[in-house]
Amino acid sequence: MGAAGDEQREESRRYGDIIKSMSVIGLSQMISIALSILRIKVLAVLLGPTGVGLFGLYNVILDLGAGIAGMGVQSSGVRQVAIAMAEADTTRIALVAQTISRLSILLGVIGAVLLFLLAGPVSVLTFGTEANAPAIGLLGAALFLRIIAGSPFALIQGSRRMGDLARMTVLGAVLNTVVAIVLVYFLGEAGVVLSLVAMAFTSWLAAIWYGRQIKLPRAKLRWSSFSAETRVLLGLGFAFMASGILTAGAALAIRVLVTQHDGLEAAGNYQAAWALGGIYVGFILQAMGTDFYPRLSGLANDHAAANRLVNEQARVSMLLAGPGLLATIALSPQVIIAFYSSAFADAVPVLRWLCLGMLLRVMAWPMGYLILAKGKQAMFFWTEVAATTVHVGLAYILIDTLGLQGAGIAFAGLYIWHGVLINILVGRLTGFVWSSENVQLASLFLLQVVVALGAAEYLPGLEGVLIGLGVTAVACWMSLSQLVRIFPEKWIPSPVRPLIYRVVGYRPEIA
Repeated sequence: MGAAGDEQREESRRYGDIIKSMSVIGLSQMISIALSILRIKVLAVLLGPTGVGLFGLYNVILDLGAGIAGMGVQSSGVRQVAIAMAEADTTRIALVAQTISRLSILLGVIGAVLLFLLAGPVSVLTFGTEANAPAIGLLGAALFLRIIAGSPFALIQGSRRMGDLARMTVLGAVLNTVVAIVLVYFLGEAGVVLSLVAMAFTSWLAAIWYGRQIKLPRAKLRWSSFSAETRVLLGLGFAFMASGILTAGAALAIRVLVTQHDGLEAAGNYQAAWALGGIYVGFILQAMGTDFYPRLSGLANDHAAANRLVNEQARVSMLLAGPGLLATIALSPQVIIAFYSSAFADAVPVLRWLCLGMLLRVMAWPMGYLILAKGKQAMFFWTEVAATTVHVGLAYILIDTLGLQGAGIAFAGLYIWHGVLINILVGRLTGFVWSSENVQLASLFLLQVVVALGAAEYLPGLEGVLIGLGVTAVACWMSLSQLVRIFPEKWIPSPVRPLIYRVVGYRPEIA
């Protein structure tokens, strides 16, 4: 009894650590997402599907450019700062921070100049005309600001200052929303690119403000130290850079395919569905990158502990993501109208398929971090190449045959394939096997999503909604009943604790 009790308390503590880190980052992400929704809603009302499609295309060009020019330095910088922090070497931290800052400025300048010079070809590739080249050239300013903002961000995250990171996220989101709405309101479509530049500037301001809260000693950065640290940063950053480039490249390619097949309005509908499909799981995935990955890296050589942590992270992620994605499928027409307008009706079926893909994505991502934690950069790179090839290939085939809806189905197909591949690879790498609880949980959620998706697609409006909501209610009860068993009891507010325990049939005093 005593040993079993200790084991249960230890398991509860581990789950508590996961929930705590996810709640800090997740809360800031939820506020950021709420402001993003407001921003998107205003853009949809002011610009319509065409304007939203334009915004999405410019934003993807910016993402891709920043991914290439940034060279993964922000992500590798987090690791280098974290190592220096663990050694409690403040001089080393200062030298690493200076190196990241100077390297980011250099990369930002190079990236901005290259985007300006290549604006014409990028415009032709994306829009089929050079008419948008001046606007794309102006994006170079946003690219520069986004890259140099990565320097203070890496320092904050590497120092594990989660509170500052959360506050920085919220402040940046508030400023971004204000400037975007003001510029688009007064300038219309002409304000789309200016709003992206202004948003990059306000994000940089927020990062600089909180980065300066970290007091470091003065340290003279010599060329030998700069060059040595730069080689490490660029070497480690390659895998992250490749992932970012491939992800942004796939996103751009699919939007181009949609635009070429059905026009810019269809691209706007795809952008609307994509934004909503990723909103709910965004905070979960963000928490994985912010806290789960560093913790997993510390256990990389203890395969049993690492595999257990992946299973625990996957379980919590599914329990949190499943009900929200099911509700989005059931109420997809109402969700699209609420966040956009009735003009975005074609986004509804795309959104449903994206939700299936997002559930599969939540299942696969914890396993994928095992590859990075083990330092298998080549394996990570080639899995990203393969994923991009499959995603774009499926989209090319399905958009041509099914139209816009095919883009959503392609995303779901990607994660069916990617999840199986990653499972095989990490099984060979660390002996990872899904726990029986996770197999059952994943199977139930997938079955519920298939039922809700089928009802929404093939039954009349009200019947489909009612079945979807019924499945969602079952998923909510299932998630709640498991979460209360793995949460530390103190995490559940005492006024509602008895009611929650009665609803899920849980009696902790005899558990």
